[in-house]
Amino acid sequence: MANITRFDPFGDLARFDAFRDLEDFLWRPPSLRSLWRALPQEPEIRLDVAEDDTAYHVKVDVPGVKKEDIKVSIDGNRVGISAEVKKEKEEKKGETVLRSERYYGKQFRGFSLGHDVDQAKAEAKYEDGVLQLTLPKKEATSATQLTIK
Repeated sequence: MANITRFDPFGDLARFDAFRDLEDFLWRPPSLRSLWRALPQEPEIRLDVAEDDTAYHVKVDVPGVKKEDIKVSIDGNRVGISAEVKKEKEEKKGETVLRSERYYGKQFRGFSLGHDVDQAKAEAKYEDGVLQLTLPKKEATSATQLTIK
C-alpha cells in the first residue's frame, strides 16, 4: 500500500487571482503538471545503506511510528521493512468537535544487498524515529571440488 494522500477538489481554485484564471481553468485541458501531482509520491520509508568489510549499516527514517509497529524481515540478501502507521487528530472547541481525522495504513520498503546477511548476528535499534540496522555479512563458504568416481 502506498502513501495516503488527501484529495482536495478545490485546491486549484484557491490559487486563482482573477476571473481570467477561472476562465482559463474551465476552457483549457488540465496541464501535465497537474497530472504529475496526481501520481503516487516516493515511499515514506527513507533509508541510507552503508557497507564496510564485515557488515551493512542501514539507517531508516520511520517518524511517528511505535517500535512495536515496525517489522524487519531478512531472507538471504533481501531485507524487508514494514511499518504500521496510526494517526489520530481531533480539534475541539469546548465540547464541540470541529474536525476529527484518523487514518491507518501500512508502509513497506524492500531492497537487496550484495551479500547474504547473517541473521543470527543482525541487530536493530530504534530511537527518535530512526531505525538503525547492523546486518553482518554471512561468511563465504569455501568452494569444494568433488572427485569423480
